[in-house]
Amino acid sequence: MRVIAYTLHEKTTSEQRESKTFTPKHTGDPLGEIPEEWHSGELEDFLSLPIDVLVISLPSTDRTRRSLGKAQFAKLKGCYVINLARGDIIKTDDLVEALNNNTLRGAALDVTDPEPLPDGHPLWTAKNAIVTPHISGVSDEYMPRTIDILNENVERLHEQKELLNLVQISDGY
Repeated sequence: MRVIAYTLHEKTTSEQRESKTFTPKHTGDPLGEIPEEWHSGELEDFLSLPIDVLVISLPSTDRTRRSLGKAQFAKLKGCYVINLARGDIIKTDDLVEALNNNTLRGAALDVTDPEPLPDGHPLWTAKNAIVTPHISGVSDEYMPRTIDILNENVERLHEQKELLNLVQISDGY
């Protein structure tokens, strides 16, 4: 399987690809080495690449809200879409249509718009859609990881180093 990544900010060097967030030892990709290619710039260009599974993991900002709709799904024909980020990144009505008319092969959604998804919403019965109740980040390791991040940041604060997982107000999140 080939992994390619799209980011809002260009990441052309290994230093730019290195994660500035907390990654527990022996997990994740803190050096950003898993993707074979990194893309930024126009989302439409990225979506025109051959993509089998699109995993959405980005914040909801003015730039990202409603960024995936009918035109983007047409470029992703036959793709699976996984959204574990924010529901409002996807135009829900367009997603339902793309699933039901076989433009998309399927969708796994931990987040929806609206959220919670009301009874009787067409997404509940959309073809090949799996909807979970916004729990993808919950695990037995959640609290231990949170404590590890806190401890790491206390050490960094004491050593006057940059803290991990800072809010980026200038980026909208």
